[in-house]
Amino acid sequence: MLSVFEAFALTQQHRLTLPTEIVSLADADGRVLRNAVYADRDFPPFDRVAMDGIAIRFADYQAGQREFRIVGTQFAGQPQQTLSEANTCLEVMTGAMLPVGVDTVIRYEDVNISAGQATITIGDIEKGQHLHPRATDRRAGDELLPVGTRLGPSELAVAASVGQTQLTVTTLPHVALISTGDELVDVGDAPLPYQIRRSNTYMLRAALKSLGIQATLHHIVDNEAILKDRLATLLSENDVLILSGGVSAGKADFVPDVLAQLGVQKHFHKIEQRPGKPLWFGTATNKTVFGLPGNPVSTVLCAYRYVLPYLRASLGLTSLPTRYAQLAEDATFKPTVTYFLPVRLTSEPDGRILAHPLPGSGSADFANLLAADAFMELPVERSKFGAGEAFQVWETVR
Repeated sequence: MLSVFEAFALTQQHRLTLPTEIVSLADADGRVLRNAVYADRDFPPFDRVAMDGIAIRFADYQAGQREFRIVGTQFAGQPQQTLSEANTCLEVMTGAMLPVGVDTVIRYEDVNISAGQATITIGDIEKGQHLHPRATDRRAGDELLPVGTRLGPSELAVAASVGQTQLTVTTLPHVALISTGDELVDVGDAPLPYQIRRSNTYMLRAALKSLGIQATLHHIVDNEAILKDRLATLLSENDVLILSGGVSAGKADFVPDVLAQLGVQKHFHKIEQRPGKPLWFGTATNKTVFGLPGNPVSTVLCAYRYVLPYLRASLGLTSLPTRYAQLAEDATFKPTVTYFLPVRLTSEPDGRILAHPLPGSGSADFANLLAADAFMELPVERSKFGAGEAFQVWETVR
C-alpha cells in the first residue's frame, strides 16, 4: 500500500497534456494563461500627474517664488502642453501628462487660487513630488503575466491595458462525475428505508467549478455488464472520469475489474490514510480515472487532496501555497496511517491560525462535513498530537 506522499506523486506524474485554445478577453475570466503577456510600452507610458493641482518649475520655488500666474490647464487624455514662462504654472489633473517645462506638482489643498493666481500655502515642497515617472512600474517588453497565471479581474485589466483582445489559454478538460450503487436514488426521489439520495457528484461538480470545469453527472447501477458498457462510452467522450463508490472490497464493487477490462492501467489502489483508504487511480492514453470511496467525508478529502491538485497541474496552474495551522487542543489517533482530521479553522488576533478538531462518527458523517472547512494532515509515525503543534491543512472552502 502506498503512502500519501507516494500516491500524490504518482497522480502528479500522470497529469493530462491538454491543448490550448484562443479565447476573447471577455471570455478569459478564470482560465489559465498559456502564452505570456508582455508590456507593449512603458508603464506608465509618460511622466504622469498623480494629484490634481498645479505644476511648476521647482527652480522658481527655490528662488523664492510663491505666487504663480495660471496660464492653462493640462487634462488627462489631452496632448502634452508646454510651460515656457518663468513664475507661471499650469493646472494639472490626475492622470494627465506632465507638461514640458515643469517638474513638480502641488496639490490643490496646498495652494490658494484667486484671480488667476495660485499661491502656495505650505513650506515643505520637494522636487518631483506627486509624479509617477515614466517606466517606474514596468518597461516595454517586461513580462506582465507569466504562463500558468489564473486569469481574474486584475489579470484581465493588465491584459486589456496592453491591447490583448485575445488570449491563449488551456483548453478545459471534459470531465464525467459518476456515482455507482443500487442504494442511491435521484435527489428528487423519495428514498426507501434502505436507500439514500445521491450527493457526492454534486459536491464534486461544485468543487470542479472552482477551476472553471463544467462536469457532467452520471449514475450507474451495480451491474458489471452495464457498468462496463457505460464506462466504455464515458471514457471515449471524456478526458477524466471521477467515480464515487464501487472501489472497496464488497461483492458489488466492480469498478477496479471493469476498468482493467477496458484497458485502464491501475497505478494504485488503496493508500495508507484515513479517511479515503480505497482510492483508485489509473490512466489510459491521455485519459485519467479516479475511483473515490463512496462515503461523503472520504470523497471530499480525496477530492481536495488528490483530484483538484491533479486538475490544477493538468491545466498548467502552479501549486497552491502550503498552509499550516496549530492544533487548538490535543488529538489522538491510533492506527499507523496518515490521518486527515476534520477541523474548523479560526484566525486569532495574534496572527495564528488555529485548527479545532471536530468530533465525528465516521466517513459518512454529513454533520462533520458541514462544520469542517479543512482537513489537517497528521503524520503516520505518531498517534498523539499536542495543542499548539502545527501541521499542514487542506482547505475545502476557497
